[in-house]
Amino acid sequence: MLIAAPRVVPGTGEPGILEPGYVLVTDGRVAEVAGGPPPHPPDLALGSGYVVPGLIDLQVNGYFGVDLAEPDATGWARVVRRLPETGTTAFLPTLITAPLAELGATLRFAAGFVADPPPGARILGVHQEGPFLAPGRAGAHRRDWIIPPSPEAIADLLAAGAGVLRVLTLAPELDGSLTAVAALTSEGILVSIGHSDATARQVAAAVDAGARMVTHLFNAQRPLHHREPGVAGQALADPRLTCGLIADPSHVTPAVCAIAFAAAPGRIFLVTDASAAAGMPPGRYRIGGQQVEVRPGDDPAPRLADGTLAGSVLRMDQAVANMVAAGAELPAAVAAATRIPADLIGRPDLGRLAPRAAADLVWLGDDLRTRATWVAGEQVYRAGPVPA
Repeated sequence: MLIAAPRVVPGTGEPGILEPGYVLVTDGRVAEVAGGPPPHPPDLALGSGYVVPGLIDLQVNGYFGVDLAEPDATGWARVVRRLPETGTTAFLPTLITAPLAELGATLRFAAGFVADPPPGARILGVHQEGPFLAPGRAGAHRRDWIIPPSPEAIADLLAAGAGVLRVLTLAPELDGSLTAVAALTSEGILVSIGHSDATARQVAAAVDAGARMVTHLFNAQRPLHHREPGVAGQALADPRLTCGLIADPSHVTPAVCAIAFAAAPGRIFLVTDASAAAGMPPGRYRIGGQQVEVRPGDDPAPRLADGTLAGSVLRMDQAVANMVAAGAELPAAVAAATRIPADLIGRPDLGRLAPRAAADLVWLGDDLRTRATWVAGEQVYRAGPVPA
């Protein structure tokens, strides 16, 4: 399949945008990507917009009315099939804090589900967010389910999540956390710092132990202060850390999103932190067993009854558009949604348009809204007629 477009964003660095450009796909992989006219008449000649790598979301709690904390194959399949509508071609289902036995059951379910998934977005593993969090920074996580990161609890999660657990978010200031970081890292788990009241010194100690990621920068963590950098300040300053960012104004204002990109270029990746309310009309939904509400109006974020933010309704393509509106160059915004998260979780075959990479592609319109999506060269979504 040969696709020609007025603009191609390879996601690999320079040149940032090929105008015009084309992508050749063979056997589910990118065979060639280049600027200029295609070498022969294309199979698809797109008259507008951009072809970009498939978007990668490392934090999805739910979507389309489905709470991924519930081990329900029908619901998980709906999310897999429909996420390409948002430009997302790969993601990490994210489980928030719950009793350890429930988390283990859902992890075991996930391992079975990913062994034979339906067509749609790739599942790259599971992101376990909690239960080893700071109660004072719990956010929408139930405090009565938060526990210390004991060796026994870590061993239970590792056993239940064998082959599927990919990322675990914890608070590094808790007793036993540094030992947990080392144990998880030794098993190939990416440890992320989040829901934490850690000082900069405590964050640095966790990084020394192996942590390499920060969960939803600025949210549910000790903020930047000019005499105590906290989680946010250390995250931006430490070149060993790569930070997830929810680029919607309910969570992080555009100016602060721009500050993050400027302070840590190449170390910020976009996430949605989407909940079951994403892709749905205003109403009541569930996240991790708790009821949340999305009310009509200018602030569509899901909230608990007390007003606490509880995930988002953000789309990945909208996150890219929001970063561009905040002042980021389009190639940098695309990289933050593709190559940077792919590299972070050790998948260099994803998140870029380059020879031998997986042919996960998205056609974004001039408004940066998803028009069509391909996974491994197979079209899994189109918003309307795609030129033949």
